[in-house]
Amino acid sequence: MVGAGNIARRFVTGLEHVDGAELTHVWSRRAEATQAFAEQHGLSACGSFEALLDADIDAVYIATAHPSHAEYSIAAMRKGKAVLCEKPAAISLPELESMLAVAREQRVLFMEAMKPPFYPLYRRLREHLAEDPIGTPNFVRAGCGVSNYGPGLPEFDLERVGGSLLDIGIYESFLAIDWLGAPRDVQAFGRLGGGVDVFASVNSVHEHGVAQWYCGLDLHGRGDALICAPHGNVTIDGPWWNPSTATVSYKDGRTVRLEAPFVGGGLNYETAHFCELLAQGQIESPVISHDMSRHMIDVVDRSRAALGL
Repeated sequence: MVGAGNIARRFVTGLEHVDGAELTHVWSRRAEATQAFAEQHGLSACGSFEALLDADIDAVYIATAHPSHAEYSIAAMRKGKAVLCEKPAAISLPELESMLAVAREQRVLFMEAMKPPFYPLYRRLREHLAEDPIGTPNFVRAGCGVSNYGPGLPEFDLERVGGSLLDIGIYESFLAIDWLGAPRDVQAFGRLGGGVDVFASVNSVHEHGVAQWYCGLDLHGRGDALICAPHGNVTIDGPWWNPSTATVSYKDGRTVRLEAPFVGGGLNYETAHFCELLAQGQIESPVISHDMSRHMIDVVDRSRAALGL
């Protein structure tokens, strides 16, 4: 693992629920943090990133701030290591393309760590709609505001490519694309503060419909999601990106309540999927495909441009 911050700690907790996977080495730019993290979790603390890549490992999880994702991912893949990279995988579509080019060249597994589709509830919802459909979805509404961020954090720092769209909006972008298909057009309105987007409201047109979603760093939002189709609709209760309950409402009056609790904090489900792909010798996820990653960052790129970023 590269990184020893909050997301790294959550990853360790989740890995306890992934059979056949073991975390063995860690490195971060802060030597003291690396050593403390390694001692706490029984890992080998690497003195350099190069030492980490030279270790006897199969894959690297990138758990650093998103401006560094490309550098670490490319270096790991050029060493023949599979990469599970925290979202957003890249800070722009051109940067992502440079990462995917190396993945193709080296024929190694690369996957963006976008967790929602692997949760038990999300999978149960897909299974239920296959058995008792509501038709092809043509509208998605979602959003989240997290107002407990404070000044001085990376989310408010332009030099560290902060902002609500990359930090939160990438989730909403995924949801719209997952249910409505590839993006066709994007409009965005919002507020800037300190050079970053502190709030964005996005309308996106997709292959099969329209999405309306928002993300913010200076407000407290609900975090639920609505998916509408000709014969019914779905409400995923908030926080929809860590889903455990949903309601399917049919136009004939029927209502179906779905419940599926999760364990391990949730990162374990995407990690288990990644490990299965690695064991099978796959180089791309059919769920979070390279095209999915392209579409997600494309929507964010176009939204940021519309706000003048």
